[in-house]
Amino acid sequence: MLIGTAGHIDHGKTTLVKALTGVDADRLPEEKARGITLDLGYAYSPLPEGLVLGFIDVPGHEKLIHNMLAGATGIDFVLLVVAADDGPMPQTREHLELVDLLGLARGAVALTKCDRVDAARVEAAQREISELLAGTTLAGSPVFPLSAISGDGVPALRAHIEAAAAQHLARSSAGRFRLAIDRAFTLSGVGTVVTGTVHAGKVSRGDTLLISPPGQGGPMRARVRSLHVQDRPAESGQAGERCALALSGDFGKADIARGMWVVAPELHQPLTRFHAEIRVPANQPELEHWHAVHVHLAASDVTGRVALLDRAKVSPGAEGGIALAEISLDREILALHGDRFVLRDAGARRTVAGGRVLDIFPPTRHKRAPARLALLAAMRDDDPAAALGLLAERSPAGVDLPRFAINLNLDDEAAQALWHRVGLRVIGDTGFLAAGWAALRSRLLDALAREHERAPDMAGVERERLRRMTLTTLPPAAFEALVDELTAAGDIAQTRAWLHLPTHRASVSAADRGLFEALKPLLDAQRYNPPRVRDVFKATGTPEDAVRQLFRRIARAGELYPVAHDHYFTAAAVGELAAIVADLGARQGAARAADLRDAIYGEGGGGRKVAIQILEFFDRVGYTRRVRDDHVLRGESAQHDWTIT
Repeated sequence: MLIGTAGHIDHGKTTLVKALTGVDADRLPEEKARGITLDLGYAYSPLPEGLVLGFIDVPGHEKLIHNMLAGATGIDFVLLVVAADDGPMPQTREHLELVDLLGLARGAVALTKCDRVDAARVEAAQREISELLAGTTLAGSPVFPLSAISGDGVPALRAHIEAAAAQHLARSSAGRFRLAIDRAFTLSGVGTVVTGTVHAGKVSRGDTLLISPPGQGGPMRARVRSLHVQDRPAESGQAGERCALALSGDFGKADIARGMWVVAPELHQPLTRFHAEIRVPANQPELEHWHAVHVHLAASDVTGRVALLDRAKVSPGAEGGIALAEISLDREILALHGDRFVLRDAGARRTVAGGRVLDIFPPTRHKRAPARLALLAAMRDDDPAAALGLLAERSPAGVDLPRFAINLNLDDEAAQALWHRVGLRVIGDTGFLAAGWAALRSRLLDALAREHERAPDMAGVERERLRRMTLTTLPPAAFEALVDELTAAGDIAQTRAWLHLPTHRASVSAADRGLFEALKPLLDAQRYNPPRVRDVFKATGTPEDAVRQLFRRIARAGELYPVAHDHYFTAAAVGELAAIVADLGARQGAARAADLRDAIYGEGGGGRKVAIQILEFFDRVGYTRRVRDDHVLRGESAQHDWTIT
């Protein structure tokens, strides 16, 4: 269990931690010289069962709130320290406000310096504390009068903490690993070491992780050489524990700063915007749209602004309730759904709000649309099934499942269980509800019917064009699965590269057929570089425009392909070329213009320009895709049938 202190400066937080653990958490020479805590301090105390209590001691000075927040995020138990002679002071109230905004609900109050006051003052201080805690997450927490100097009352507090630790349920280690870095240093013979609280997942010696968000050189890949968990050597650590990781990689201590994360590679998702729920504390002024803030999330502190989504301003306390907002940041951080954060004003003098991350992949448009706000409201539910079901209902092109899983940090097993529970049909990386899939079937069939009505003389529609006609955002893998399903059911048919309704037949007039049969031998004579429209005119005397219009009509019927402008290839020739391109892809991984030229015209032959046009045609119809100078066969290209029937 991780225990974090809180309270006003000079109320004895560090002295109390030493009384409880025997460890002086002040580690900096300046801290020891001045007698005040400036940065986070750490102490560990073993329990009889072999477990270890971890203490994070935070500074109490008003100008060091950023350090306090870096330590408070991720703790399990709050130890609020109040001096009996002073009673609650400004930073007592401010720290309690921060604890409340972070949702920390387990804790106790240490009433220190009781040896300096009489019994009446102790009772009065206890009443003040009870009033202070009312209405906060720590309301009703026990108060322990004590003296950290003499030791009176310390055993009772220690016993209470140990009892709380015995009842503490260890955090789930589900999800991918993420540790918020709050300290980095170098040890001789060990190298670069980072410390922090593990927010999710597990880590083991030998794991390869990323340090993120990236600097100028991008994310830093790191290997875990060794680790300490709760100040003890270990082979592995997990969520809810303090870990020190000795890392190896192409970086040094100077490249790492508080606020960075060590994460599994899948969680490297740097962002400058996220959507969240926020609330304003009762004693603060109302929060207006586009307010400049400091955003404290885990160990990071970054400036930004608050864009309110569902209202113009947020009133404080219960009256204001929970508002929905977009947090825009001035530099990249990492965050995930459920992460707690605190907003301080631009001058870092007061707390203005606190909240919880809902979505790290916010849309750029329609952010205030009722459908979007309803989805964010669903994301507030601890059960992600409600949000996923609603998102699937409103996503005609399906849900991007990897993004949804990353937002919630679901590992593969948890993600698959959720997809099954919601009843999604998963195709590649996309999920569909049954009703959404049925709607796509109808859209595709309707698109074909409309196209047949518009162009009855065309054999059908090319696959990529039909995908765009069905739904431009539909992933290719989902479209291919849809086509396969409809084809197997007999609802659509394929003729060469065209898809069409089974009842549709393109027809060519007798006059067109007669003229085409007279001209076709010219195309067959040079199958892979047939004469262009103007060349057919020169060879036969048939008017150029008449040839052009005839070839267009024959192409609609599926017997010619316009490979380039005024350059038509027979369907048989295109089928043979498709097979050649597929063979080049199988042998070389991709087709290139020079290789295709050699394959169809002979090594060293001419026709490179035509070879380029052929490959560009295959790119255009979705048979291949261009990757720089390569043309790679698409995964679904095996579905293309270019043969003449």
